[in-house]
Amino acid sequence: MRGYNFYRTFAMSSAPQIVAAPPSSVVETPLAAHLLAADPARSLTPYRGSLTPDSFSGASFSDTNRELAALSVSAGIYDLGYLAFLKITGGDRLRWLNGMVTNTVQSLEEDHWNYSFLLNAQGRILGDATIYRFSDHILLQTDRAQIARLTAHLDHFIIMDDVELHELDASMTSIGIAGPQSSSILTGLGLTPPGENAFITAKFNGVEVTLVQAYSPVSPRFELWLPTASLPELWAALLAARATPCGLSATEALRILSATPLYSVDIQERHLAQETAQSRALNFSKGCYLGQEIVERIRSRATIHRTLCQFSLTGAPATLAPGQTLLLNAEQSQRNPVGELTSLAQYQLPAFTGTLALGFIRTEILERKLPITYGEGAATPVDAPPST
Repeated sequence: MRGYNFYRTFAMSSAPQIVAAPPSSVVETPLAAHLLAADPARSLTPYRGSLTPDSFSGASFSDTNRELAALSVSAGIYDLGYLAFLKITGGDRLRWLNGMVTNTVQSLEEDHWNYSFLLNAQGRILGDATIYRFSDHILLQTDRAQIARLTAHLDHFIIMDDVELHELDASMTSIGIAGPQSSSILTGLGLTPPGENAFITAKFNGVEVTLVQAYSPVSPRFELWLPTASLPELWAALLAARATPCGLSATEALRILSATPLYSVDIQERHLAQETAQSRALNFSKGCYLGQEIVERIRSRATIHRTLCQFSLTGAPATLAPGQTLLLNAEQSQRNPVGELTSLAQYQLPAFTGTLALGFIRTEILERKLPITYGEGAATPVDAPPST
């Protein structure tokens, strides 16, 4: 049965339900609204369909690096209120969703998660999501900028299936904590971190909280899902435990440092799954799914013409504006661009100083190890994120 309404709500707690605003409207995240109440002059930045704090310590390069240092060498807390969730129920939910995403759902263990792409029939990427398997339902996590479009796409493929889709309402929100001291801070609050790719339900001052060990190749990172009404109390407790509040500039720098692409910024609908270098999103033994024929054809031929890469830059600009890209050129190919840079950040950390970027490059350029340039600068491919 189709059983889906665009703003049907559900709650993961007994907190009052508030119908979510349409995704086309950009509103403050719950944390941003809480902070604005105390400081109406606070600066917010649009991000993934929501407004979120850009910085807590200031707007300068050194201020951003102070927050980034906390995220990478101690512990930093930050807003995840731009995340959006779709609850999937019904007796066919596992089989049905397994046929809609690139990673496995049917063999995913309960209380575990994995990362997936959603593809069209031509194998192009429509969006990305993290899938969480509970005992009686599935949560699909994406961001506010994608949720309406992906929900409509999924709903189109519910034919005779016992599946219902329900969008999580604004009575729930999320915050993140990252850094080597994150685990000890969480444990001190009575929230014992789960294992790799896992999540648990715990209690904070009597309130149910979901704690997720999230993906991060450079620094331990966790997500906390909780009732919006309990956000001020938990945020204050994390601050009291000496976690540093961090804004969007720092968390975006951490994302680029981790070589983690962002859909609609680094990855676009024109891209194919294997071009993104995100092997963690693919499962080659799960059975049929939408777009699989193209993914399997690329795997069997073992060839792609371009790939996402992390670059170390010299002569770089301070940043890239939203939607801005920098064209890449290579020796012997100066007349025709061989790629583009899509995200960029500068770093001045205790263990790493420099400029990093994410972008796509033609694979033949990497294979031939040709010098890569952009404007007046040079770009060197990086095999793995630098240590911090």
